[in-house]
Amino acid sequence: MMTQETWDQVREQLVPRVGRNNYTTWIEPLKLQALSNGVAQFEVPTSFFGNWVSRNFADHILRELQESGAAVQRVEFSVSREAPTPKVDVKKTLARPLTRPTRPVDEELPGAPLDARFTFDTFVVGKPNELAHAAARRVAEGGPVTFNPLFLYGGVGLGKTHLMHAIAHELTLRQPELRVLYLSAEQFMYRFVQALRERQIMDFKEIFRSVDVLMVDDVQFVAGKDSTQEEFFHTFNALVDQNKQIVISADRAPGEIKDLEERIKSRLQCGLVVDLHPTDYELRLGILQTKAEHYRAQYHGLQIASGVLEFLAHRITTNVRVLEGALTRLFAFASLVGREITLELAQDCLADILRASDRKLTIEEIQRKVAEHYNIRLSDMIGPKRLRNIARPRQMAMYLAKQLTSRSLPEIGRRFGGRDHTTIMHGVKKIEELMTTDSQLSDDMQLLKRLLQA
Repeated sequence: MMTQETWDQVREQLVPRVGRNNYTTWIEPLKLQALSNGVAQFEVPTSFFGNWVSRNFADHILRELQESGAAVQRVEFSVSREAPTPKVDVKKTLARPLTRPTRPVDEELPGAPLDARFTFDTFVVGKPNELAHAAARRVAEGGPVTFNPLFLYGGVGLGKTHLMHAIAHELTLRQPELRVLYLSAEQFMYRFVQALRERQIMDFKEIFRSVDVLMVDDVQFVAGKDSTQEEFFHTFNALVDQNKQIVISADRAPGEIKDLEERIKSRLQCGLVVDLHPTDYELRLGILQTKAEHYRAQYHGLQIASGVLEFLAHRITTNVRVLEGALTRLFAFASLVGREITLELAQDCLADILRASDRKLTIEEIQRKVAEHYNIRLSDMIGPKRLRNIARPRQMAMYLAKQLTSRSLPEIGRRFGGRDHTTIMHGVKKIEELMTTDSQLSDDMQLLKRLLQA
């Protein structure tokens, strides 16, 4: 039989689980009424109070009761008959979550788990990502919000998710009391649809508006989903108004996300927008060296010949994930066969990756090289501007993408800010015409081809 004394002890155990604020607001007022047939019955001041506790804290209470040895399978909450008139109590109870949002424990936040590997210590900084890294660091310091939102964008495997996890880790370390919520745009949409289905939309709003830092990955996936966009917009505004930090990532700049409402694009662009460029040789080599040091400690006595890392950095240019995966495979294979990692071993072991990467020029690489050559911004090349000094290099990049890659015209169009395939055809035809009459343009084209095929 559970006594009041046991419940008092159990109650104290709940403090670290739910946090001091939640404990004072929601747990302390609970009165143990009875324990019979495996059901622990508690008195609550109002039905609203009981429903809220049941939804948000019942599992924690049940777990602690069971761990204390009580024979409990279920907890129930009923309104005290002696409670004062609901009118007064409801007002008081409702006022508290509105003026000071409840702080459910981290495990109750509808977010994704953080990857322990993705910290600032493991992030290799180079020229293509130094601005994004500096901005992420600034946000992670947790001081006054200077730019809101921080918008990170770039291709697959360039480090967006790594930086977002690193920010979350650092903030949690520096300020454990902060409510940091990290999730993908897909998860946001799923939670929203679930709340609609279960008629708990107010709870959804309450949770998302009470966080201190909201981080949404791959936001391009909300494009075209009207109701989710609407809710995302309102959540965004509510947090900005409260001066809460927002960090967003996407595979392209806000203005280039098709089917995204203009008001959301405008909101996303009002903070700091930073792009992570495709990796260069030096950054790829730095990543490999860092990774190799880690593996040397893991695989004791395993030797790697000089020139192997340089060879991989030169040959595998697609993205960082493929690069790291290749090195992981190489060390695992060498460990299994008990051999030194030589250039020959690397070529044999990674034949499929090297074949796939064999001069597999990316559209992003072409865009970057052309933008550098003509001294224009990469975002302008992909963007809507039609100025001659931007439109001509854009058409040259389209031509090179058609000539040097196996990508289809619609796919090339998508990489150029969601343009139609007919626009790409027009650009290619225009360059073909100009090359017969404009010797300067023809020379530029030959130079760019040599640079890209080196």
